[in-house]
Amino acid sequence: MDREARIAWLVDHNQRPRHRGKLPDADASVPGGNPGCGDVITMYLKAQEGEDRVTAVRFEGVGCTLSQAAASILAERMNRLKPTFAEVLAFSYEEMLDLLGRDIASSRPQCATLALGTLKGAVKTVEMNRKLRAAGHTDEEIGELRRAIAAQAEGTGLVIGEGAEQAARSAPASIS
Repeated sequence: MDREARIAWLVDHNQRPRHRGKLPDADASVPGGNPGCGDVITMYLKAQEGEDRVTAVRFEGVGCTLSQAAASILAERMNRLKPTFAEVLAFSYEEMLDLLGRDIASSRPQCATLALGTLKGAVKTVEMNRKLRAAGHTDEEIGELRRAIAAQAEGTGLVIGEGAEQAARSAPASIS
């Protein structure tokens, strides 16, 4: 795909996003934010019962064209491929930049990879929740642990988990 066609593809996904909206029976809903741009995305993940496989992905969000198009493109890809958790976690940020068009996305890598990082967080949330429930932990205990993990991620440039929207909206937006 040439540069002009790729830009048109990204604009189309931004203006007519695929798989936008809540997933009512999601196994994980993980918010993520990019304080540098003000992007906010929540990725919803439904996993196959008893298997480490994605069955559905949806998203909600606001932000720049690139972050919202990337979320739409990623959700479309995940819903088509139905990957295993290992495949989602192995899908690299470099591969995401290549998918979107490195010549376009490399100047805004945090915007381009926010959805992927947040989706990986959703996969890890499902994995962690399954292990903790199997070990006898309550949903309340699991929630406390998730908040502690999100607090450790502060200062990394991307914000994932509770407080992501507030952090992304309160940070001064970069000009680019």
